[in-house]
Amino acid sequence: MELLTHRRALIEARLTEVVDGIDPDALSDDVRHVTLSGGKRVRPTVTILACETAGGDPEDAVDFGVGIELVHTASLVIDDIIDRSELRRGTTSAWAAFGYGPAIVASDGLLGEAFALFSADPAAMQVVSEAMVELGVGEATELEAKPETEAEYMTLARRKTGALFRAAAELGAIAAGANTFTVESLGEYAERVGVAFQIRDDVLDATADPDALGKPTGHDAEMDRPSLVQITDLTPEEANRRARAEADRAIEALQTIDAADSEARDYLLELAEFVVERER
Repeated sequence: MELLTHRRALIEARLTEVVDGIDPDALSDDVRHVTLSGGKRVRPTVTILACETAGGDPEDAVDFGVGIELVHTASLVIDDIIDRSELRRGTTSAWAAFGYGPAIVASDGLLGEAFALFSADPAAMQVVSEAMVELGVGEATELEAKPETEAEYMTLARRKTGALFRAAAELGAIAAGANTFTVESLGEYAERVGVAFQIRDDVLDATADPDALGKPTGHDAEMDRPSLVQITDLTPEEANRRARAEADRAIEALQTIDAADSEARDYLLELAEFVVERER
């Protein structure tokens, strides 16, 4: 765990540095609330571990990891507005704390800071831009053209969640100067981990205790949002098995590459297991 603790410390330090540099102070305070109030930092950790797996140094990927975390956090701010969710990461959501206008401005500020971190590398910009297009299509589909079958749901999950996970891993591989095959394989690994993560999220929303989860539960049913549990006849146990299948395919993709750092690769393997077993 020492490796992960050090990597997360790098992420937190750089996140804090970026947030502290935001002007004006009011915007910085709002961004600090949504960015530094907690979170598992799964995506930036994937970025750094992917970089090391591909032969790079963790410091090479920190800015990309922080950038993808800022993009993810910006999307959560908007999700909470759409859902009218008053709780995020165990604390008050941005719109509930500051109002709709400041929350939207904070989301825009997060995206601006993120793209500043990607701007020096055209390959990174392309990866993130493509992921954000997929994310936008996924959000629109969720609101306006709700999936009605398991296959349609899986497409939504890949766009809504898998795309940012894929970008996180590909950014790490790009930071390491990896070849195309390695970038693609790490991307596939992470996309499938993201889908497994989303399916498990659906199950937790339907079954978990909100205090243990750190956010309200039952939202998918209350808001008529598409979840695998809601749009199919699958039981939570069967949905968990779907998540496990995605995690297994993620592991298969990861094992196709020649890892330069076996310890970092092993942590990525553990992550694929964690996302289907987590309780929050």
